Amino acid sequence: MYAAERHQLLAQRARRDGRVDVGDLAAELGVAPETIRRDLGVLERQGLVRRVYGGAVAVDRLDFEPEVAQRDQTNAAEKDAIARAALDQVPDRGSVLLDAGTTTSRLATLLPADRDLTVITNSISIASILAARPGITLQILGGRVRGTTLATVGSASLHALDGLLADVAFLGANGFSAEHGCTTPDLEEAAVKAALVTAARRRVLLADHSKYGADQLSRFARLSEIDVLITDGGIDAGAVAELEEAGPEVVLA
Repeated sequence: MYAAERHQLLAQRARRDGRVDVGDLAAELGVAPETIRRDLGVLERQGLVRRVYGGAVAVDRLDFEPEVAQRDQTNAAEKDAIARAALDQVPDRGSVLLDAGTTTSRLATLLPADRDLTVITNSISIASILAARPGITLQILGGRVRGTTLATVGSASLHALDGLLADVAFLGANGFSAEHGCTTPDLEEAAVKAALVTAARRRVLLADHSKYGADQLSRFARLSEIDVLITDGGIDAGAVAELEEAGPEVVLA
């Protein structure tokens, strides 16, 4: 395949899927990863993509946010491992804030039944998982429900969080980096996430490696505000060192 044909294919994939992965494309096309990186560099200079860790994001889809079902199937094994590792951060008893997200939903399914926990969430999915769970007192935040993420947002959610001080908050993000912190595409959802950060003594971010460097429109926390970042082994050692220098303990699931 000629370089121009690869460039066209990469641009089409980025527009279709929102993101392209260097390793996957190198294996598919039978070329070295460095060849794909050079191709993405060309497309970035043309203004078609923005390079991120491990790949690139289509510029015209930087505000693109997949539906819950689609996100749930992305890096599923990594999300399962992150959720299992997050159990070490769950108190034996006390209060837990669970942010909406596919990885936090996995954590909800793993919460032990023998702990006395009050769980407060802005997620319809998590609420349905925990509604009848023994040992858990469930509270769901009010507000408008975003169909894309099934999260409650708006003034009712923010009002409910005002004045709370939970033991730990488990947060999701669409992007994270040492430079830009924790980000998400939607402004209203970012506001609720920021309120969750404020409403907890301890903050734990659950995000797989594909979110590293995929910075989005709205920042809801700087990494200095996060106590623990749990990600997976797909992130390289240099990135881990950079992230830890910015503030949080980094746990590789």
